[in-house]
Amino acid sequence: MKYSNFMEVSFKALSVNEGFARVCVASFCVQLNPTVDEITDIKTAVSEAVTNCVVHAYPSSNKGDVVLRCELEDDLVTITVSDRGIGIKDIIKAREPFYTSKPSAERSGMGFTVMESFMDDVQVTSNSFGTSVKMIKRICTNSNAEVG
Repeated sequence: MKYSNFMEVSFKALSVNEGFARVCVASFCVQLNPTVDEITDIKTAVSEAVTNCVVHAYPSSNKGDVVLRCELEDDLVTITVSDRGIGIKDIIKAREPFYTSKPSAERSGMGFTVMESFMDDVQVTSNSFGTSVKMIKRICTNSNAEVG
């Protein structure tokens, strides 16, 4: 193992915090010297995962928390976005393009599809106590990363 680091942050499931999550992960990943395209991909996937928590995890007005964890191992970035919300009843259905559980809210149903298109791997686990989305991306330009 050449390089290893992690960070974790927790925030309220509010739409205003989606931008914070994007910047937080992008800033942390810079230490691997990613390309602009790689950072853009990561920010887009994080945005979708956090938005899913904000829109779907806590349907009542009493919003819960989102936990964002980012791990760096050599040239791999692993980002986990999790909540303690109501969970996803049918993960397979939820991952289908254009599926939305909130059509009246004009949701496109493309969140998981977007995450999958920008990351190398996306794993979703969910139960009635919350959901966790684990996204992995290989950074091809980590020549400057060293354990300090």
